[in-house]
Amino acid sequence: MGKRKKPIRFDEKRLFYSIQEVADHFAVNVSLLRFWEKEFENIRPKKTAGGTRQYTREDIQQVEIVYHLVKEKGMTLEGARQTLKSKKDDEEKRADAISRLMEIKKELLLIEEEFDQLHEMQKYAKKTTEE
Repeated sequence: MGKRKKPIRFDEKRLFYSIQEVADHFAVNVSLLRFWEKEFENIRPKKTAGGTRQYTREDIQQVEIVYHLVKEKGMTLEGARQTLKSKKDDEEKRADAISRLMEIKKELLLIEEEFDQLHEMQKYAKKTTEE
């Protein structure tokens, strides 16, 4: 059985994410991310003096683009590189749209939860006034 994705919970206060967190987010091995760094010039996480990789949200978005092309669309590495050269804006827009939709989904789920709580409170209030 393969790895399961563990989505990163992006926090406004947090600037960097570890390579392990990014690997878990995409359910890939850390070694694959290191390999993609060598193969794709758009993936360039910062490195500390000790060589520890620090991924920003933008870096993760670049990994997401490569992941989509290679893993989801089944492109070869060369095909993905060519697509990135010719259609980079389209792929970035797609990744950005997905990211925004995920944020909207989170907000909608929170609103739904609040609505359910209000509904329960209203039902309880109605029962106590009837008694």
